[in-house]
Formats: sequence, structure tokens, C-alpha cells
Amino acid sequence: MKLTNEIVIEKAKAIGFDLVGFAKAELLKSESEKLEEWLIRGYQAGMSYMERNQKKRIDVSQILPEAKSIISLAVNYYTDHQYTNNPAYGKVSRYAWGKDYHLIIWEMLERLEKELKKIDQAFESKSYIDTGPVMDKAWAVRSGIGWLGKNTNVINKELGSWIFIANIITNYEFDYTSSIPDFCGSCTACIDACPTDAIVQEYVIDSNKCISYLTIENKGELSQEFKGKFDNWLFGCDICQDVCPWNYKFAKQTVVSDFNPNNNNEEISLQEILNMPEKDFRERFLESPISRAKLSGLKRNAEFLSR
Repeated sequence: MKLTNEIVIEKAKAIGFDLVGFAKAELLKSESEKLEEWLIRGYQAGMSYMERNQKKRIDVSQILPEAKSIISLAVNYYTDHQYTNNPAYGKVSRYAWGKDYHLIIWEMLERLEKELKKIDQAFESKSYIDTGPVMDKAWAVRSGIGWLGKNTNVINKELGSWIFIANIITNYEFDYTSSIPDFCGSCTACIDACPTDAIVQEYVIDSNKCISYLTIENKGELSQEFKGKFDNWLFGCDICQDVCPWNYKFAKQTVVSDFNPNNNNEEISLQEILNMPEKDFRERFLESPISRAKLSGLKRNAEFLSR
């Protein structure tokens, strides 16, 4: 049987994906030029991996030679739990409250690809969720999943930006969906709210100033120039999403129970982190995105917030 858009959408939504779009596999010329300029400015900070595999980022046929289409997918992760804002506790970015989304979505992608392969053995694919040399947001925008907000998050009119994006590169041709307009308009709420001025211009983030980068990917010390500006974020930061009108007006509760808070990970006692042994860290955050910062990173963050 020949695969169609309708079949893919039906299978994807049955597995748990909320949004599905289709884009033609072609060179990401304008997007790659913007990425190159971003790298030249040094806005990648310590994320040197962003400088590698540029040919694959521009041209997905470097990953799958027979590539004809990108199936772009998104999963809503929003849960309606709120912070207490207790200063003795450090806040954790909403995406990291539950089980690591990679573990969840890798399994979903594998199921979907197997289902599509069953329908047509000629279907070949390679999938990614922000762990490979693929410009996830660019493909989500091209496929009509959403538009790129001024805070560089992909925003969907029905779900806001509380979405994880995955992409399947395939040798199959589909009817391609259209990109949608940018509905940010004249709004600058995200830019105005960023306490470290990390959104240096519309659609451009300087990772050197971004609380999410500084508390997760960053391996160095935290500069005193940011003292008093972290708003008690221990791991990640959601300020530019929290203030976005598309989020506080239209966010919907996820149906994926694993995204709900686990072990009270919405806010964590700073003292608990400062006193935490490695064994307890490994056990508590075994399947949590928080493990990415390592115990040393969390302790550094907790010390910075406690001073």
C-alpha cells in the first residue's frame, strides 16, 4: 500500500504525536546562512558541537542519500503545575519535570517508523530529536508546525511553544504542507522579560547570556555579572516562554503522563542539592533531563543562587 499524508497523520496521532507536517527535503540555504552568522558571533558559547557537521545540517541527503521529504512532528509537554517561588528552592524548567523526553520520543519514533515500514516496505527513514546534525526548528517551520518566535522557540497557534520537535527524514514523497505566517507581530514580551538580555535582537539568542545554557550546558563557573538575575532558576529557564501570550492563553495539558512532575522536580531544595552525594543524584535523576547538568553543575548552580 502507498503511504499518504492521511495515513502518516493517523498513525502518528495514534502513537501520541500532537502535530504533523511535511516538507520537501531541500537545501536549507537561508537558515544555514543565519546559523553561520550566529556561529561567527560566538553565540554558541561552549557548544562547539554546533560548529560541526554543517554539510549535514544544510543538506539532509548527507544523512539519507535518498531523502525526498521531512516528516516533522511535535509533542505537547505542558502540565499545569505551578511554582511556589520559595527562595530556598531552585526552579527547574518545565520540560525537565518528568521523564527525559528523549527516552519517550525515541520510542514513539521507533514505533511510528515500524508502522510505516509495515505499510510499505519501500519506506526508508532516519529520525532525530535534537541529538543529531539536523536543524529541527527549521524543518518544523517549513512544514507548518509553527513559526519561529522572537525567543527562537517554535510557536504553534493551538499549543504555544510547549512542544518537543522530532523529524523523520525519508525517501518517500508526500504532499507538502505550507509554512504559516509569523504571528509574533509587534510583541516583544520575551525580549523585555529576559533578565540577562540574552535575546540580543529579534530571533537571535546569545547563549553566553542565556540562563538555560548557563545552568545546563555550561561547564565553567557562573559570572558575577549575572548575580541576582537568575530569578532562582536552578536548571534551565522558562521566562521567555512563560510571558509569551501564545503560551499563557492557549497552553493545553499534555496527555503524556510521563511529562508530569516526578520526585517533586519542579522546584528542588538548594540545600538538598548542596548536600547531595553522587549516589543519591544518580538514583533521583536516573531518567530525568536534569542528569545532563551532572551533580557538579547542579551544585555550582545551587551555590550561585545561595550566595
